[in-house]
Amino acid sequence: VQLQASGGGLVQAGDSLRLSCTTSKSIINIKTMSWYRQAPGKQRELVADISTRDITNHADSVKGRFTIFGDKAKNTVYLQMNTLKPEDTAVYYCYVGSIDPWSGRKSDYWGQGTLVTVSS
Repeated sequence: VQLQASGGGLVQAGDSLRLSCTTSKSIINIKTMSWYRQAPGKQRELVADISTRDITNHADSVKGRFTIFGDKAKNTVYLQMNTLKPEDTAVYYCYVGSIDPWSGRKSDYWGQGTLVTVSS
């Protein structure tokens, strides 16, 4: 398993959760680490991403509530989710994008998904 995601669960509106995604050391030349989510009947959407320079980007729907951050020593990216809402209910996927510096070849890696359910 190259990406191991965890931290999902069932919570009430207003609660917090922290998702984590640990990458295998076999993944190198990482450029971006991201969290996506897919709600039932909807397309997968980007929640947040972080570059190797720690530049972050958050979707408007989660700004001010979610924070993506990484621990390079642990090869782990986190998604801190505060003030959760029922509309945050989805399967959350971590994603890693890498680029070979010599060939320019891009590689995409996806975690298995972790379910977050927010009850009202």
